[in-house]
Amino acid sequence: MKSRAWLFSVLLLICSDVLAKLPEQSAVPGGVMILSVGNSHQTKPDVYFEDKPVMVVKADGLWQAVVGIPLSAKAGTLRIVVKRGEEKSTQLFSIKDKQYPTQYITVKDERKVNPNPLDMKRINQESSRIQEALTAWTETNNEPVNFVWPIKGRVSGLFGRRRVFNGEPRNPHSGMDIAAKTGTPIHAPAAGIVRGTGNYFFNGNTVFIDHGQGLITMFCHLSRIDVQDGETVKQGDIIGAVGATGRVTGPHLHLGVSLNNERVEPRLFFPPESELKN
Repeated sequence: MKSRAWLFSVLLLICSDVLAKLPEQSAVPGGVMILSVGNSHQTKPDVYFEDKPVMVVKADGLWQAVVGIPLSAKAGTLRIVVKRGEEKSTQLFSIKDKQYPTQYITVKDERKVNPNPLDMKRINQESSRIQEALTAWTETNNEPVNFVWPIKGRVSGLFGRRRVFNGEPRNPHSGMDIAAKTGTPIHAPAAGIVRGTGNYFFNGNTVFIDHGQGLITMFCHLSRIDVQDGETVKQGDIIGAVGATGRVTGPHLHLGVSLNNERVEPRLFFPPESELKN
């Protein structure tokens, strides 16, 4: 009987490794790389990319580093640093170039394109608060990604697009937009801790959720916020509602995903877009 119990425990462990869901890999700027960094029976290593800690999860009997690639990265060879105790090694990986399309947007409020000095003071103050949320790190032993879409709706803005507001080039789009009616409830895509809420000049009413190991989701332009800083949420909990606050042309949800403080393609973490439809 003891041998059967031991075998059952081993099978459960193997199954939990296999079922740990990882994001889709995409070796491009704004994508995600998944790199094996040791067998799961070994001690979990610490992994760094550009001096920032990287998510490491157990899947398929291996420790897997889940690395967010900067949108600004150039095609070529990048590296991670793997530390296990006193041992230290580097691992190389390659990414390809990707040309994101350009999106032309007309915004009625000219200040949302060319802020005045008082606006800039506010924006600079808000930037530090946003960075604090995006650099949050909660250590966990395993972080399978099992996100669900926060709302149903039409994709109205794609990640990575080079945006031109009122004829003036601005930063690439760091998330994806989902159009929906004002007041549509927004659900947490996975369990986590609220690491920041507030009203921001460009982002409007915003919520950040820390899912562990540098994986942060970001929800912008909300009409209302239903959670508080430090609150623990479960997958499916309502965190707010769709709105049109901040720099917008209409009601929608800006959904962002940050991994090791790099904004990455949200669709790599979510089910097929067919599940977005009402």
